[in-house]
Amino acid sequence: MEASGAVLIDRVWEALELPGSAMDYHFVLQGAVDRLWTARRSYPPGLELLEVFAQLDLELMEAAPQAVSFDPDVEPITFVRVTSVPRLISLLEREGAFLEALTLAHRLARFSQGEDVVARLVDKTQALAAESSVGGSA
Repeated sequence: MEASGAVLIDRVWEALELPGSAMDYHFVLQGAVDRLWTARRSYPPGLELLEVFAQLDLELMEAAPQAVSFDPDVEPITFVRVTSVPRLISLLEREGAFLEALTLAHRLARFSQGEDVVARLVDKTQALAAESSVGGSA
């Protein structure tokens, strides 16, 4: 996967430089995140770029919500299911970066996704904070 991982990454950067719509860029980024996630064991360096691409995808969604909406002119706006950001949240949670994962989950919730993840991460961060305060006062 080393060579094909590097090729994938080059193609993503090239695709982002080409003219296109916000939705085009979203699907390029999301596809790259999905492929890097699938190849994480055979191409571990891809995890760093998975994070970069997922962050870019979320920033794109925030700047241009129409990139992930079915019909932005109809209220309430209905959003497509996004996979890139939940993958990053899952990765961060597995690494124990609960606050960072929670911040991303809150941002994703704006798109009617991940509210259950927000609740779970709030519980985890509160439990961790309670453990720290009990452990720190002993």
